[in-house]
Amino acid sequence: MDAPRRPWIHRVVNRLTRPLWNMLQRVKKPFLPGGRLHRLYPLYEAIETFLFQPPLTTPRSGGVHIRAGNDLKRLMITVVIALIPPTLFGIWNIGHQFYVAQGQWVGLTEGFLPKVLKGLEVFLPMLIVSYAVGGTIEVLFAIIRRHPVSEGFLVTGLLIPLIMPPTIPLWILAIATAFAVIFGKEIFGGTGMNVVNTALLARAFVFFAYPTVISGDAVWVVPPVDGFTKATPLAAAVISGADALSGREYAPYGFSDLFWGWIPGSIGETCKPAILLGALLLLATGVASWRIMLGMLLGGAFMAWLFNIVGGTPLMQVPWTYHLVMGGFLFGLVYMATDPVTAATTNPGKWIYGFLAGAFAMIIRVVNPAYPEGVMLAILLMNVTAPLIDYLVLRFYVRRRLTYG
Repeated sequence: MDAPRRPWIHRVVNRLTRPLWNMLQRVKKPFLPGGRLHRLYPLYEAIETFLFQPPLTTPRSGGVHIRAGNDLKRLMITVVIALIPPTLFGIWNIGHQFYVAQGQWVGLTEGFLPKVLKGLEVFLPMLIVSYAVGGTIEVLFAIIRRHPVSEGFLVTGLLIPLIMPPTIPLWILAIATAFAVIFGKEIFGGTGMNVVNTALLARAFVFFAYPTVISGDAVWVVPPVDGFTKATPLAAAVISGADALSGREYAPYGFSDLFWGWIPGSIGETCKPAILLGALLLLATGVASWRIMLGMLLGGAFMAWLFNIVGGTPLMQVPWTYHLVMGGFLFGLVYMATDPVTAATTNPGKWIYGFLAGAFAMIIRVVNPAYPEGVMLAILLMNVTAPLIDYLVLRFYVRRRLTYG
């Protein structure tokens, strides 16, 4: 029986990429065991498997196996693609906030190209520093340990700039990235063994080591003149509560502004439609857990609703629907809490993990006025609690099986 022919698009892609594949195979020999560059094989392997599907297949005899061309690199690239919408909007918003501060091109459609160019001027150096520092550390550890280069930093290297303010000094970004990769990941053994989310650890490092560069009103907009400041919606709500979110002239942060994202904030967190597009891709491909997303959404909404009933402080009076689109709640829900390495793995555990992450995010945000953005600390807390949640879930299943058979 003749084997089925591949679709024409596969044949075209194979023909176009064949010269590159042949070149890689020609230079491969020195990197193999016994070659003079064999210690650098992890670096060669990382480049080869990034560009092409690994040439490893499961034998068709000797047992039942799942056969697929997917691997960890492909999963990480899927997450990177899901991060493209908030990244593109964040680049535009950097420039938009810059020119709004100058009083120029205040309209959303005015000066589109200058805004994008200004955003690229700020964002690209941050991205280069993140990937250069983190990637170098990953390669060094791979060479020392003689294992393949980790793929996880494809996502982490993009997440770190997206959760930082656009004004952060590049040297602080480099130190935070190095700290997070070494002490949050490599010290535990690398990809798949880290206890907490590496990108969030980088943000936590900056928050506790250099709080003035990631908090206050002066860090969220690239300033055109010295002394320019502009508060985020969360910072304004801490003081004025719901009045700061009325959308009136003296308080321009209405619900539509919070949802569409043309507001100051961390680079990737402001535009909720862009984040939702990424969420749809992650859910459609099965990369992220819908149980964690929905659980965190329900936990945050429930706790914010309870605070509305209490209504003791300005933030407690902010409608619960606003809390869901303020700050980095939705960004953390989609891209951080769903990290399969640091999240719970059992299905009931995912519900518990997500619900508590959302609830704790609102508790930290509302009860602690000194740090209204509680999503980072809530997810980090649940990262270290996830193994306990899974352990208790499995113990419950075992006890029920022993009791009822």
